[in-house]
Amino acid sequence: MRLTHPSGTTLHLGYCTNVHPAEDLDGIIAQLDAYAVPIRDRLGTDVLGLGLWLAAPVAAALAADPAPRGRLRRELDARGLEVVTLNGFPYSSFQDPVVKHAVYRPDWTTPERLAYTLDLARVLAGLLPGDAARGSVSTLPLAWREPWDTAMADLAARHLDRLAEGLAEIESATGRTVRVGFEPEPGCVVETTEQAVAHLSRVDTDRLGVCLDLAHLACAWEQPAGALKALRAAGLPVVKVQLSAALETATPPALREYAEPRFLHQTRTAAGQAADDLGEALERDLPAPWRVHYHVPLHATPAPPLATTVPVLREALKELAGGPEPLCDHYDVETYTWGVLPAALRPRTPGQLAEGIAGELDFARTELRDLGVTA
Repeated sequence: MRLTHPSGTTLHLGYCTNVHPAEDLDGIIAQLDAYAVPIRDRLGTDVLGLGLWLAAPVAAALAADPAPRGRLRRELDARGLEVVTLNGFPYSSFQDPVVKHAVYRPDWTTPERLAYTLDLARVLAGLLPGDAARGSVSTLPLAWREPWDTAMADLAARHLDRLAEGLAEIESATGRTVRVGFEPEPGCVVETTEQAVAHLSRVDTDRLGVCLDLAHLACAWEQPAGALKALRAAGLPVVKVQLSAALETATPPALREYAEPRFLHQTRTAAGQAADDLGEALERDLPAPWRVHYHVPLHATPAPPLATTVPVLREALKELAGGPEPLCDHYDVETYTWGVLPAALRPRTPGQLAEGIAGELDFARTELRDLGVTA
């Protein structure tokens, strides 16, 4: 969806397709009919934005051959769908039965991660609407925190320099600007705003910046105003915002039904204790309150004593879009955990999942409208 900030800037709002498992072009196109078109219809919007997730093999194939890339563009256009952002965090197999730490590999010490991200940028340059100011690609925050040493940091820095050079080459060849945002996440080399400033201080900020995931921000117990002030002071742009909410509770045993085998659910306490997964946190009986990296539907409030970090999301949106100029123009709803929600909350059919995602997007649209943004 396209919304207009009071300044006149177009804000792009969509949802991330990493919630769907397809990893080839035919499967991706089938998703458009199964989910994206029904979501667009439910929202009553002429154009729906998608934050496409393309696994590495299909990204490489699309980047190498204009024919399938053109086919994808035509299929999107025919359905009233547009793409200004891609999710380049998971490399492949993101909806496998067990993902956990595998989502952080390959990391930014490897040529594979560089090649994948540049493939995504090439694809996105061909998918961008003609009137879009720029495109964005989100990526992992360098690596999982262990192992990490000076040699690895130096290698990653060289790959980031090559990334910026590659993005400049793509812009020169296509006339389209694509920026990459590194997404701070609990447990990673870059977990907090402070770490983002420390590790990304040397990057080319015309092309590289931060992807701000609002569930991750909340799990780090950061205040949105302070976090954004620190990024601005460091000259790091917010390339993309992922609209997400984490679980929060002062009664940790109530979280047991959310402990599941597919994704890592890093847990942080208000006092600063950390566990790399929810099951570990429950075993250690960490002091409450907790925030858990478990993306939950934005519009659905869980039963007490559970709550979500939607208040942090609202505070962040006020800072990002409530001022005289927006701090970011790409907003992506990213609830990839619909398939692992507790059984009573889990959608059972494509129609139910489409209805849930449409509810999230309507919630996000309403929150932005409350800040003076218009359709």
